[in-house]
Amino acid sequence: MLALIIGLGVLSVMAYRKISRDLCREKLMRENTVIEIPDLKIKAPVLEGTDNDILSIAVGHFIGTGGTGTGNYCIAGHSSTIYKEYFNNLKNVKLGMNINLYDKNKICYVYTVTESFIVEPDEVWILEDFGDNRITIITCTDDGTQRQIVVGKLD
Repeated sequence: MLALIIGLGVLSVMAYRKISRDLCREKLMRENTVIEIPDLKIKAPVLEGTDNDILSIAVGHFIGTGGTGTGNYCIAGHSSTIYKEYFNNLKNVKLGMNINLYDKNKICYVYTVTESFIVEPDEVWILEDFGDNRITIITCTDDGTQRQIVVGKLD
């Protein structure tokens, strides 16, 4: 009987934590920019900054890079085969896929994937302005030693 009560208690705590995370995520998606790649079932809130606190709950926009629909809008997010991270499916991206970026007013900017490649972690040239309107998505490779880059050009 005691094992049953303890088991129900543990399940209750886990359910509460999941519901709390889901509610927090939905609130972040309502109040912030949102990135979506429908073909990969990726949808995530985008917060300003890329520090660990931000990347633990959302994806982050590199401050000083482009804006929604203008310049090189650069974002980073975690991917991990161990944890359920926002960009886990990004490794399956294909050229021609759509990336939807919704600003805080929920205006949608549609980008088309034009490049996907791997760089070393210290290669920051990807954050530069290339004179066009693009989105650059940065995440870790499965082993974490390199960075996967996905570039989409604004339609």
